[in-house]
Amino acid sequence: MTTALLAKTERRQFWTGSVIDCDVHANVPTIETLFNYLDPVWVEGTKERGWHGPTGPRLSYPPGAATTAREEWRPANQMPASQLSLLQQDILDPWQVDRAVLNCYYGIDSLRHPDWAPALASAVNDWIIAEWLDKDPRLAASLVIPARDPSAAAAEIDRVGSHPGFVQVMLPVRSERLYGQRIFYPIFEAATRNDLVVGLQWGGTSEDAPSPTGYASWYAEEYAAETQMYLAQLTSMVFEGTFQKFPTLRVAVMEGGFTWVPMWGWSMNKKWKGLRRETPWVDRLPMDIIRDHVRFSVAPADLGPREHSQRIIDWLGSDDLLMFATDYPHRHDDRIDELLDLVPETMRPKLMSETARAWYKL
Repeated sequence: MTTALLAKTERRQFWTGSVIDCDVHANVPTIETLFNYLDPVWVEGTKERGWHGPTGPRLSYPPGAATTAREEWRPANQMPASQLSLLQQDILDPWQVDRAVLNCYYGIDSLRHPDWAPALASAVNDWIIAEWLDKDPRLAASLVIPARDPSAAAAEIDRVGSHPGFVQVMLPVRSERLYGQRIFYPIFEAATRNDLVVGLQWGGTSEDAPSPTGYASWYAEEYAAETQMYLAQLTSMVFEGTFQKFPTLRVAVMEGGFTWVPMWGWSMNKKWKGLRRETPWVDRLPMDIIRDHVRFSVAPADLGPREHSQRIIDWLGSDDLLMFATDYPHRHDDRIDELLDLVPETMRPKLMSETARAWYKL
């Protein structure tokens, strides 16, 4: 029995408490969907060029790949997760979700135009407000930014960041430069100024290699290698001193899993102990910084044999690092009933709702 297939009555057999899904997706069905939210100059430019939208989403989520959407979440003649009604019938209603955090990866980062990218990001955010947030009070959302341009990204955060429906800023995990570097400070300044979480999300700059050392030959290879991007970004933010510069910064890791966290954390701690004279601003163990500033969605859970998974959860060293997510409509075949059985009873309500409620201030 998978997370995706658990109906309301079945869910009640293993969890009767509150549910907050920290990662569900909305997909822009066509560029024409955004025309009502764009200045006419961009509408005309789109038509003249015959442009069909950014290439990033189709590369990060190939439409025909089994991982992109579960079969039961692939409606006939529609893009998965492209309408609120689909999300309602597939997740919000059957799971009796209290709140859900909506993420829309539209590949804005694959545009280099200094004006077109911010305009398109604004259009996506206005579409999210009008077609999703305004129509279902259970939804909160991540706002989309032109991540290549930190100044323009900060301006967009300030433009809509005060909207009560936005709780997060989406940063695609693949980027031209590591997010801990100072060029990205305007994004973190704007996020903390607006009291928003920064969410590292699957995907990113499509023309850059999806691994630290080059291009993969196969999508399966690329898919498996993407976890390295999460490690690289978080390591950069820790050692560059991002969390010292922005002490109230909250980060959520989505679609990256969590089973790798303890080993990576131990490795960072070891390196820091031997080399901390180089980064004196890192004032405590890196893994302690992660526990203070970062939370992880449980999709994909990547659970292995029970005894191994149990140790990993124990090694996390905190009962409020994990947040429930279906990652709708993507396919992971996670068994949330097995995960709940692995964690202490006192951790279950935190995993299913309370950690996300506190992190996103819902």
